[in-house]
Amino acid sequence: MSAGAPPLLSARNVVAHYGPVCALRGVDLDVAEGEIVTLIGSNGAGKTTLMMTIFGDPRASEGEIRFAGRDLTRLPTHEIARLGLAQSPEGRRIFPRMSVLENLRMGAALGRPDCFAQDLERMFSIFPRLRERAGQRGGTLSGGEQQMLAIARALMSRPKLLMLDEPSLGLAPLVVRQIFEVVRDLNRAEGLTVFLVEQNAFHALSLAHRAHVMVNGRITLSGAGRELLARPEVRAAYLEGGA
Repeated sequence: MSAGAPPLLSARNVVAHYGPVCALRGVDLDVAEGEIVTLIGSNGAGKTTLMMTIFGDPRASEGEIRFAGRDLTRLPTHEIARLGLAQSPEGRRIFPRMSVLENLRMGAALGRPDCFAQDLERMFSIFPRLRERAGQRGGTLSGGEQQMLAIARALMSRPKLLMLDEPSLGLAPLVVRQIFEVVRDLNRAEGLTVFLVEQNAFHALSLAHRAHVMVNGRITLSGAGRELLARPEVRAAYLEGGA
């Protein structure tokens, strides 16, 4: 982010609840255009809640979330998506009865209809396996193929910001490496801005320009991805079988 330039996405003092339970406790976070920012933490730390709160479900009960200068905190989810945010959610959540091609058409609903063929070919070049599976129902794909489809579906909308929630969840190590290599290549070649929520701390911190650690709904550590990767307390907690 150049000096003085506002972040593409910013969260300020964001608090969110699930009923009486406070899930986010005053979160501050920025994502600058063209960078990869990752949020790591244990299961239940509040990572997914932050990503869902950015999309308006649950609503922030306090604080402000802004994207490209727009206040998102009271916008409905479909209007937030139209601003250029796209999410590949935890658990992938593809349409299992739809074919790969039909899933990609759904992702393109917020893109440019006149560029569908071009965007489709781009997805097939990024994920060649999807070309082979184009007519196959999404629910019959392997876990890795479903994750590729979830990311490709999000990319079909031509987002300004791609939000990835636990893309490595349940995948074999080789597939995890492939997924993270795709994200790195998209960022380097196209300048795609990425906000990544991830439990796999090694891959996430190796990939990220900047990173944050979340514990019990609060961000407790921040810094460059490689810097956090080298910190003893991060290694003990997230890379060496610690708490």
